Amino acid sequence: MRFEVLCRDPQTMARVGKLATPHGEVLTPTFLPVGTRGAVKSMAPWEVAGIGYRMILANTYHLYLRPGVEVIREAGGLHAFMGWEGPILTDSGGFQVFSLSPTFRVEEDGVRFRSVYDGSEHFLTPEAAVRVQEDLGSDVAMILDHCVAYPATREEVEKSVETTLRWAERSLRARAREGQALFGIVQGGAYPDLRARSAELTAGLDFPGYGIGGLSVGEPREDMLRCLEVQSAILPEDRPRHLLGIGDPEGILESVALGMDLFDCVLPTRMARTGVAFTREGKLNLRHARYAEDLRTLEEGCPCPACRNFTRAYLRHLHRVNEMLAHRMLTWHNLTFMHRLLLDCRRAIEAGRMLELIREWRGWSSRHPS
Repeated sequence: MRFEVLCRDPQTMARVGKLATPHGEVLTPTFLPVGTRGAVKSMAPWEVAGIGYRMILANTYHLYLRPGVEVIREAGGLHAFMGWEGPILTDSGGFQVFSLSPTFRVEEDGVRFRSVYDGSEHFLTPEAAVRVQEDLGSDVAMILDHCVAYPATREEVEKSVETTLRWAERSLRARAREGQALFGIVQGGAYPDLRARSAELTAGLDFPGYGIGGLSVGEPREDMLRCLEVQSAILPEDRPRHLLGIGDPEGILESVALGMDLFDCVLPTRMARTGVAFTREGKLNLRHARYAEDLRTLEEGCPCPACRNFTRAYLRHLHRVNEMLAHRMLTWHNLTFMHRLLLDCRRAIEAGRMLELIREWRGWSSRHPS
């Protein structure tokens, strides 16, 4: 994997980059649609690629449990198994262990947890997380990290940072697959000094890229941005940075301005399944009765099939009767929205107007289309 910074915004830390992987090149900053179980919900892989996406994220936790790594390995790897030709990033499964398992126990060697599917017990070590992702054959893999919930005490976060560092060293020693980049993950909760320590020591391990974990988990936005600023100033300039789990436009743009390159989140697709469409004027909630006779498109000028072919009234009707076409069309629209947002972001960086773009989107989360 190679990463090259192509240009920078003169007023912020934002940069346009090019990530080269065995399955193609990706321009950054970019958003990665989430294919949790090997598919972006309700979308075919060629439809996701048709929007303009070049890279997606798949979830190691779920694929490890079902259908199992052996099946995917025998199929020729995750690319062949799911029919996706572009780059794939897999997470380690650590976040899902801590967020989905009803009970888990962190030990020095790894984390013991029960499957969300059948309650069976599993023990995930840093070495096993590397081995599973190597068997999946993703282009970018993530180390197993120790993630804590927010809020957490300083003692809990300190333990998380130290455990993640020890697991990072073990993950590097466990690498065996050529052509797969292993990203380190920095932690530190909402404590800037712990964020700095985690970034300094993890950067010293010389990973080809870095994930920023433990943010966008409920902490105030100002705390998140302050922590990002601290870690961006420390992490190597010539390595890509992936902010894990953020999907709102304001947060993404502010994070881009602080030097982040890659983003992933289930928010756009999950909101689509609840009847919410993202538009430049704000979130459009089709559950509201005001759209029952609204014969306008979701968003004027949007090139997605939902906006080219259907009205708000029709899509609202489909959602109310639980028709799958509504889920597909709203997902298609929201992913198109996110792709266009990041295109605008790259253009703004190239034109040196990143701060202006942030101002244009400020307050988006509280807006609603007329």
